[in-house]
Amino acid sequence: MRGLLPKLAASGTWSGIVPIVLKNEKNPRFFSVWLQAVAEQGNVADVIGWARDVTEQQESEMRFTQFVESLSTGVFFSTSEGEILDANPALVKMWGFESLDDLKKYNARDLYANPEQRAQLVRDTSANGSVQDREITYRRKDGSFMQGRASALAIRDHAGRLLRFQGTIVDVTDRVEIERKLHREQEFVRRLIECFPDLIVVLDREGRFTYVSDRIQAVLGVRPEEYVGKHLGQRVGPGDREKFVDLVESIVSGRKSHVQTEVRARHADGTWKVLRISASPLYDENGKITGIVSSGLDVTESLMIEQQLAQKEKFAAMGEMMVGTAHELNNPLAAILGIAELLREQATDAAARRRADLVLEQARRAANIVQNLLTFSRRPTGAHSKLDAGQIIAKALQSQSELLRQANIEVEYEPPGALPSVDGDEKLLVQVYSNIIKNAAQSIASARENGTGKLTVTVTLVDKAIRVTFADNGGGIPPENMGKIFDPFFTTKRPGGSGLGLTLCHAIVKEHGGRIEAESSPGGGAVFHVTLPISPGSAVPAQDTSPSARESSPAGETLQGHAVLVVDDEEAIREILVDGLSARGMAVHAVGSAAEALSYLASNSCEIIISDFNLPGMGGEEFSREVRARMGNQSPRLVFITGELVGDDEFARFRDEGSPILQKPFHVAALADLLTELLQPQPSPAS
Repeated sequence: MRGLLPKLAASGTWSGIVPIVLKNEKNPRFFSVWLQAVAEQGNVADVIGWARDVTEQQESEMRFTQFVESLSTGVFFSTSEGEILDANPALVKMWGFESLDDLKKYNARDLYANPEQRAQLVRDTSANGSVQDREITYRRKDGSFMQGRASALAIRDHAGRLLRFQGTIVDVTDRVEIERKLHREQEFVRRLIECFPDLIVVLDREGRFTYVSDRIQAVLGVRPEEYVGKHLGQRVGPGDREKFVDLVESIVSGRKSHVQTEVRARHADGTWKVLRISASPLYDENGKITGIVSSGLDVTESLMIEQQLAQKEKFAAMGEMMVGTAHELNNPLAAILGIAELLREQATDAAARRRADLVLEQARRAANIVQNLLTFSRRPTGAHSKLDAGQIIAKALQSQSELLRQANIEVEYEPPGALPSVDGDEKLLVQVYSNIIKNAAQSIASARENGTGKLTVTVTLVDKAIRVTFADNGGGIPPENMGKIFDPFFTTKRPGGSGLGLTLCHAIVKEHGGRIEAESSPGGGAVFHVTLPISPGSAVPAQDTSPSARESSPAGETLQGHAVLVVDDEEAIREILVDGLSARGMAVHAVGSAAEALSYLASNSCEIIISDFNLPGMGGEEFSREVRARMGNQSPRLVFITGELVGDDEFARFRDEGSPILQKPFHVAALADLLTELLQPQPSPAS
């Protein structure tokens, strides 16, 4: 109190808080004191005043101050102009200052990264009285940025005048960074799941969906929200529901940490998909299993490809077996055909000719099956040429004309006018059309025993392709067989059907870049469409589809007196050729090996050599070279016979060199026709 007297004398009055220790009390009490000096002759004579005990209020303010200073939340007091009146240590540190005095040197506007944020904060606080949790970006003393959440209150006097702002600031920089990092991670996971080919789902312990990725819509055509909350297994096949029950139970119980299975699930369009499911338990922070996380991959197409590859490998193995078997069958079939032909030619009564005809018919049937086996196992890939579609149809109809006539079938076919050409192998395409016509005739014959059948053939241009349609009024295709008719060995013609006809047609058309389709006609019967692409840049040719029979001189007259050498290791083949060609007036000599043939040619001449292509010890190619090397320009014409598939590329060079190839089994008459062509006089070149 002694220190107050000079101040009191100087100013005349003094007021303030004075701590006083009262008698019998250890702790000081605080008094609000007002003093007035009474002066006499310029000196302080007396002091009057009053004192009020404000200990409780003072202690409360001290506790509040201590509390504010201990907060980690920043507390500020400022004017609307930005003058900082007071701040607690947390805010001083938060903004990067060393002391409150250092902070007060700055205006609050300077501590905002965007001054407009403070201006808006002042306007909103003034208008509303307060703001809560406003996100603000501050600039620290060192220039770095701080993310803060500010709340402010406007303090006014009794007249409503704004005195100051007070409020709090929470440093949320770390939290914002964590949120940003968490958002980036969540966005990464979301994007990862979106681009993941698997369907991702999360299930609770009861097997209900709690999360389904958007991939579900691409896989099963259903929106994710339609699954959430529903139990697992509602769209799976009846036989697969137990798999899901076992899956959930085994994982939730902890018996298994990973389960993989395949199930069938129904798409929204009604089709079925095969999903490969992988599932694992989902744990909480305490290691307790709370659910299941699972992925599902649509393997429908890959399984189909695997099955096709397995089928392809099986067919490849079968093809190798077929080639060997068919090759071995061709020689005895050639002998049977040849002997049957000879017996028929030599038969003197109708009964003997009928028996010979039956043998020939069955032998030809067996030969066709062998030919189909060879074609199916080793489809030829010879060079394609530009072909007239109308002429191919005409040749196919001509080849089956006798069958159609016998079955009393009327053919409705209007030869097309000008059509673009197609690229292909004429022989194979004629085989496709002939097979379809033959099937139609057989279907009509079985459905209409005595009635008249009808086969309608139409040709149309469809999107740079030529479509040939064969429609019959036979028995049609049962719905249960529609998906099987192109499968190998599927047939409804037992006994007697090989089940390879339409399979070959499908393979040949596909090899030509086209497609073959079948359907049942609404009025009964079957309809086959064969679509082939037109040749690139092909012109529209004028067509003449009327078949013309080849005119040739009778074989017996043309072959008379010509010499031929037969080379074959099969005695039966040699005997048949000797008898058949000798009967047509030829001078025939036969040997069983290439060595014997070369020995014979050393001292004898002939005009034509008929040789097996697969001679033991010396193959046909080597034999041909040896003959030409020894005889030069005097070499006879070579005709090869073989049990191999004639269309293979390996024979193309021999055909180009003028050595025809005849596939076993063959008719002696067909060989005689070929020899007749070879022995025709060649026109001399124009000079």
